[in-house]
Amino acid sequence: MLARWTRAVVRWRYPVLALWLVGAFAGLVGYHQLGARLTTSLAVPGSASARADSILIGNFGENIEGAITVVVPHLASTRADHVAEARLARAIRRVPSLHVVEQQALAGLLLTDLESRDSLNRATTAVATLRTALRRDGLAGALVTGPAALQADVTPILRGDLERGELIALGLALLLLVGVLGLSLAVLIPFVVAGATTAVALGIVDLLAGHVLMVLYVPNVVALVGLGLAIDYSLLVVHRFRAELTRADPTTAIVATMATAGRTVVISGAVVAIGLATMLVVPVPLVRSLGAAGLVVPLVALGAALTLQPALLSVFGRRGVATHGPRGLLEPRDPANGVFARVARGVVAHPRAVLASALLGLGLLAGASVGLQLTPGSLSAIPASMESARAIEVVRSSVGPGILTPIEVLIDTGRARGASAANEVAARIALEKTLLSTPGVEIVAADSTWPFVNRTGRYARILVVSQGELGSPVTQRLVRVVRAAAAAARFPRGATLVVGGAPAQGVDFLIAIYGVFPWLVLGALLVAFLALARAVRSALAALIAIGLDLISVAVAYGVLVWLFRLGVGADLFGTYRVSQIEGWVPVFIFAVLFGLSMDYEVFILARIREAHEHGLANPAAIVEGLAATGGVVTSAAVIMVGALAGFVTGHVAGLQELGAGLALGVLIDATVVRGLLLPSLLALSGDRLWRRD
Repeated sequence: MLARWTRAVVRWRYPVLALWLVGAFAGLVGYHQLGARLTTSLAVPGSASARADSILIGNFGENIEGAITVVVPHLASTRADHVAEARLARAIRRVPSLHVVEQQALAGLLLTDLESRDSLNRATTAVATLRTALRRDGLAGALVTGPAALQADVTPILRGDLERGELIALGLALLLLVGVLGLSLAVLIPFVVAGATTAVALGIVDLLAGHVLMVLYVPNVVALVGLGLAIDYSLLVVHRFRAELTRADPTTAIVATMATAGRTVVISGAVVAIGLATMLVVPVPLVRSLGAAGLVVPLVALGAALTLQPALLSVFGRRGVATHGPRGLLEPRDPANGVFARVARGVVAHPRAVLASALLGLGLLAGASVGLQLTPGSLSAIPASMESARAIEVVRSSVGPGILTPIEVLIDTGRARGASAANEVAARIALEKTLLSTPGVEIVAADSTWPFVNRTGRYARILVVSQGELGSPVTQRLVRVVRAAAAAARFPRGATLVVGGAPAQGVDFLIAIYGVFPWLVLGALLVAFLALARAVRSALAALIAIGLDLISVAVAYGVLVWLFRLGVGADLFGTYRVSQIEGWVPVFIFAVLFGLSMDYEVFILARIREAHEHGLANPAAIVEGLAATGGVVTSAAVIMVGALAGFVTGHVAGLQELGAGLALGVLIDATVVRGLLLPSLLALSGDRLWRRD
């Protein structure tokens, strides 16, 4: 069937190219509209924090995701305080969508909390208007922060990071492709395929963003992962096409290429898609959006591999892929005498020693993963140049890190004016005293008037300020303690308590993700095992592949700890030093790295199986398979590492963590794991590894 499909694509190659051109143009148009639809929301539907947020929006006119805080620093006197308040009031009146929730003078700062009933994206648009109004009314030193301001500030930084990352990735890819393919027009094919793939994928994501939440990181993830994946697939196909041209005419060579390398790309792309699809079961919109956007990439890459790639090969033909000048590293040679053949022979000759040595080295890297600590998000690992970040630092140094993101205990008395009842007040005071004596608490704020009791008197709230910053271990523990205290509090019958605020939302975010993550992993392993066992027709080989993939993921997690928590190499790579890793990063690393490592595994095992079916014994088949694929797999991995390096050069900690974990994970997977562990395990398995059909 694949042969008939390929011949049809070759026959209709120019209409195929035209369709991809139209699709790429439409995708680029959609990409330019995408930014306005993205968000940084950590909301978890159905969680306690979501219920609390609903009460805050409906009864206190507050929305934690639409919150904006104005920080006016260095007030030297009461008169200066009053002047600042008056100027601030004038500025706020210029932005009708905002209203004042609370205003207080602390430690020489005037802190004004503003709220918008709008969504986070709409509230973000008010930030620029507010900043202009503050300057116009004589408050040039005022700083604006909060979720809406943070999103407004980080959006252009992410866009700049993406542009710089793409330039770095494309430059490295060009050098590497010339190195492996030589001076040839064939180098253009992977770039055309990659450009079309990322453009179409971004256009599809723009369509999805009109119906589902999409996180702010999505364009960066789609563009750089799509670039690397599409170039990888294209390189594998171009390499095989060159080999097939030595014994057939171009059309026959294309058909043979798609029946071998093309089939492998389809299988590996399906496995990558399976890994990313697992993220769709996580009940958190942010993670689902990354999974949905990520899933689009391998699916579009598969479409390009099955249509655009053979059409381009047909147009380029034999002359178009020929080398003009220096030969590339993957030019047809005798693979039996190459470096990968020599390494494979050494591994097959001493499989136990190689296995033990490789496991020891990888164990040292992966062992650090036990120190992996997670945060829903950090307010310290963000670009310090942003106005919103400067405001946070001013407040942190003057007042404390938790003042901007308090934990909120919402009390629903069940009836109007219930909050003023004597027994309700007594219960609330008792809870306040309990919270005030709790370790990790900086401030407990409550009252019997607005804004602590809503207009109808049915709802009351207690604000609990942590001594730690948002997402820190101190604050995460405090959320759990506050929830336990609220559950144990003795309020009159009919009253209900729920704990919310940004810290509680962060805790719910992590609980929702990692409550399903083990099942997500098991499901991905099972589906991948079945797909791989069918593809290479060996249950044992598929089992080995699954085990090695898990080792690669563990190594990537260990790299995160070594680099970001322990700071080993942080100065070299220019990365943040953090105490915790952002909670969505390990999930996405598993989904992507699991798929990519399986990608290389399928390519290698398919060639080994091919050699075995041609009559070679297991050791000889291993050597021939690695000799034929080692160069192209390593080259593809290095190109992928170059694409992922674009994340590491950015200014956002989460994307740095994602890029470093994936890049180093892919590099180690394609060298140590595939070059040493895989052949040693296959050699120890013997001829029983493959079954005859």
